[in-house]
Parts: sequence; C-alpha cells; structure tokens
Amino acid sequence: MGVLKDIIFMLKSANIIPKILCIMKISYKVWRENMLIQSKRVWIADQFISAQIEIDDNKIINIYKYNEKDDAYDYGNKRILPGFIDIHCHGAYGFDTNDANEEGLRNWTKKIPCEGVTALLPTTITQSREVLTNALANVAKVVEEGYQGAEILGVHFEGPYLDMKYKGAQPQEFIAKPTIEEFKAYQKAAKGLIKYITIATEVDEEYELTKYLYENGVVVSIGHSASTYEEAVYAFANGARSQTHVYNGMTAFNHRENGLVGFSLRVNEMYGEIICDGNHSTPAALYNFFHAKGPYHGIMVTDALMAKGYEPGSKFVFGGNEIEIYEDGSAHLVETKGLAGSTLRMNQGLKILVEDAMVPFDYAINSCTINPARCLGIDNRKGRIGVGYDSDLVVLNDDYSVHQTYCLGKEML
Repeated sequence: MGVLKDIIFMLKSANIIPKILCIMKISYKVWRENMLIQSKRVWIADQFISAQIEIDDNKIINIYKYNEKDDAYDYGNKRILPGFIDIHCHGAYGFDTNDANEEGLRNWTKKIPCEGVTALLPTTITQSREVLTNALANVAKVVEEGYQGAEILGVHFEGPYLDMKYKGAQPQEFIAKPTIEEFKAYQKAAKGLIKYITIATEVDEEYELTKYLYENGVVVSIGHSASTYEEAVYAFANGARSQTHVYNGMTAFNHRENGLVGFSLRVNEMYGEIICDGNHSTPAALYNFFHAKGPYHGIMVTDALMAKGYEPGSKFVFGGNEIEIYEDGSAHLVETKGLAGSTLRMNQGLKILVEDAMVPFDYAINSCTINPARCLGIDNRKGRIGVGYDSDLVVLNDDYSVHQTYCLGKEML
C-alpha cells in the first residue's frame, strides 16, 4: 500500500491524473456519439416508445430509456424503424440483376438505403441459361469480394419455371420445364445464394422441385401461375410457402372459381408479396389483402426495375422487352401497354399503405421488416429493433421521407 500511495502522490504532483481523466472523458464521449442514438418514437414491440439504441459495430447491444445515457445523438420526434427488406427487386439506377455487372450491383446496394432499404434479394427475370448463370455468378462474386450499403441476403430467382398465359413481361422463348438437375446447376453458379424462387407450381410434375427446394431451405413462391385454388392447396402441402406479387400474374378470384387470389385471401399461413404502388393493386385491394392476410404474412415488395431513379418517359429493355416509365412511376411494355414492373421506393410504399390504403400501421411496418425476415428464416437477426439484432435502422420524417439509414450500424446518408 505504501508504494501505491507514493505512485499516486507523484502522479498528483505532476498533474497527470486530471489529464488522464480528461482524455478518458473525451474518448468516452466520441465513442458514445458514434454508438448511441435516441428518439421519442422508436418502433419496439409493435408500438412507438421513447428509447435509446446502443450499437456496437453491426449489432444492437442495449436498449435504454430515453435520455438514460449521456451524449446520445437525438432524433427528437422522428420515427426510428427497423430497416426495410425488399425481397423482390430487379434493379435500379440503370442496373438490372440480369446484366451481371459488378459495379452496377455495388452502386445499387450503396444507393438504395436512400429509401430505407437495408437488405434485399436481387431478382432475376426469365432468360437464357447463359444469361441467368452469369447473373447468379455476378451476385456471388460481389458478395464474396465485398460491397457497401444494403445487405445482399441472396437471390430471388424469378423464372424460368413459369406459366405461358400468366408470364407477364417474362420472355416466353426462355420459359422452361422445372427440373431438379437444372436448378442444382443454377444454385452452383450462385454458390448457394438462391434463397427464394418464383415457380408456377402446377407445371412442376408431382411437385418434385417444390419438395426438393423446401427440403433444402429455399422458399418456393407461387407466381406467374395458372394454378387453381385446389392446385395451390396441394402446392402448399408440398412445400410452397409464399406467393409472388399477389393479384398480378395469377388466376383471379370469383365466388365460384377462387383461383390463386382466393387462396391468398383464405390461407393466412401462406406469405404473400404485394406491390404497394397503388397501380399494380388499388388501395382498396391492398386494404382487402392485408386485412385478410393479417399482421404476420403480408410482404411489401417494389418489383422495381432498372428504371428506378429515372424520369417518366424513359425507356429501357427488360427481359428482352422494351419498357417505358409512365408519369405515375409504373413501368409498361411498349408493345402491349401491359404493366411490367414499378419504380416504387419502399418508403413511398409504406406511405401508400398507411395513408391511402388505410392499412393498420403495425401491419404496414411488419410487411417490410419482420415479415420478409421471417419468410426467409432470418428473423433472429433482421426485422426488429432489439438486443442481438443487426443494427439496420431507418429514421423517417413525418412525411415518410428518409432522414437517415443505418446499414449494420453505418450511416448511409
């Protein structure tokens, strides 16, 4: 003890202790400013509460009461939500997933957080084996070599196993019969990154591919399909767990032949994507879908094309077809005028759901956060604000514009 007292006396005499404490205080403050944010409206447990969020690298490590800790960056009354997850998006800013362009994909993931997206599934469209193989290999290469921004969760493989009548903008010359062996070749090119696939399950003989995918952890989504209600029930029994852009590219509902739309409205356990731009489905249709589906199985998607970020009147080639962007932001086939996709932004879709379709706020938030995460089986780390979850966050203004987005704890705007 005598030696320790002597050391302390010497440090005090040299005025070193106050300097050390000052340095520690400054370092602590800088650390806190980088790692702690707060708001009076943080979305936790299906409600807004006043809270602080502490971030350590890419994880949320603590949730505190508002103002409990010093030096938090205060967002005031702005809403802090879990980051948005888009599981059906073909591209943006002049890039399409089928392009197989590394820098185009990197530019997309870096810029897409401007609308609150923190994770996504780049989505293919039906094309030749060569084009699809190259597209899948490109995503795998970018994931392996690195990128910034929104996390690439895998690939949504839309086509080529589709129905001719409900093909939409998918080029018919490349629509193919599903086989396990061909899918294995695609999955090999993707290095296992195909996590979600759109299939017209009625063309899958004895549901062989559907069963294989279910057993291997790939989500099967019924889409671009002529399935009857009864065929959809059998597809569900054999492993299908989602439906692609409900209402569009599928058999319609009437009171005698219920079709895939009727199946979506009837079977709550089946996830259903829906394009929330007000064009592919009216606000009334969006309202009916979410009230039938409930809070836990509706999934907002953009189905956005490479034209996102460009002005109305712009024209692009998508899946071999010429596409034009209309004034309302929808994408149409030039030849037939039919809908081909959208340029929807996720934050805009949330606004349409809540303000126009009058969908309950928790249903709307779940549709772009925890529901897609649960569908993909990653709800243990994505889709919520809570301890142990990835620090993917979006800060929204009252007009639904994005004030800030955090991708794995990094400020993106």
